[in-house]
Amino acid sequence: MLSAFLTNFKTIELKDVEIPEPSDGEVVIKVQSALTCGTDLKMYLRGHPKFNFPMLFGHECSGIIYKVGHGVKNFKEGDEVMFANSASCGECYYCKRGDENLCVNLFESIFFGAYSEFAKVPARIVGKNMFHKPKNLSFTQSAFLEPTSCVMNGIRNLNVRDGDFVLIIGDGAIGLIFALAIKKLLNVNLIVAGKHAERLAVAKKFGADFILNSSENEFEEKLNEITFGIGPNAIIECTGKPEVWEKSVELVSKGGEVILFGGCPAGTKVNFDATRIHYDQITIKGIFHFTSKDVKKAYNFLSDNSTELIELVSRKYRLNQIQEAFERLAVRDGIKYEINP
Repeated sequence: MLSAFLTNFKTIELKDVEIPEPSDGEVVIKVQSALTCGTDLKMYLRGHPKFNFPMLFGHECSGIIYKVGHGVKNFKEGDEVMFANSASCGECYYCKRGDENLCVNLFESIFFGAYSEFAKVPARIVGKNMFHKPKNLSFTQSAFLEPTSCVMNGIRNLNVRDGDFVLIIGDGAIGLIFALAIKKLLNVNLIVAGKHAERLAVAKKFGADFILNSSENEFEEKLNEITFGIGPNAIIECTGKPEVWEKSVELVSKGGEVILFGGCPAGTKVNFDATRIHYDQITIKGIFHFTSKDVKKAYNFLSDNSTELIELVSRKYRLNQIQEAFERLAVRDGIKYEINP
């Protein structure tokens, strides 16, 4: 079978390798759809702090079960499935507190290898975060389970009231999934800010009440007008840029909340005004990954709302075109790409 390996920065090689054999509790799937992700792009551009070259990559996918390992009870060969890319151990301090996304053993069960003809799914994922694909979902729609799970974690941690103003900064895939989910699940006034007219148009299509070009000089003035001079009650930062982290704390209303979703490179330092945080009672939350409950919520959400998300798939490539796909993705041409074997 063919699998895509990151062998160096900005270098992807297709290798002909053996179809993996599932161990106890594992399954091997025949990949039907794989989607690019911001994490994949970061790995392509700068590697991964926990993994060395050469490495499999890609983690948003769906497929058909090709082979099951001993002890797998809920799935069989031929089943169409969708899954998230990790599952917690259930035994560590954080898991027992209910903070599964902070599991100290999370990377023991991480899934990479979506950009392959076949892929092996770890037992923990099979047991906790794999689902039968609903008949009304395509494989492409099903592959959105992982990013939607992350978004559900963000929304679960969002403390807003009916009628509040929520600002999403960043018009990439995650920002747009947030936009769709927030308008479907919450009764708030949603503002989406970004720098790409075509992406902001998608945000509007997803139900955003206001869209703003964050690169315009009048951006803050327009935001102030929309929020009646108060500022957004909550800001969801989806760019992973330190200057946007800092600006978010400046822009949020008194008593407001800043959700820091976009990840910055390790070692990044940011500066916040301590007086502003203290006297204006600003809450700052980092958001990472998901719990099994978030995955289940995402699964239910996609079952009813996945049609719109196809808007985020800008291009489709075959597996043997993956280097070209990431070269194009690196210059921010489009939102997400689908890579098919």
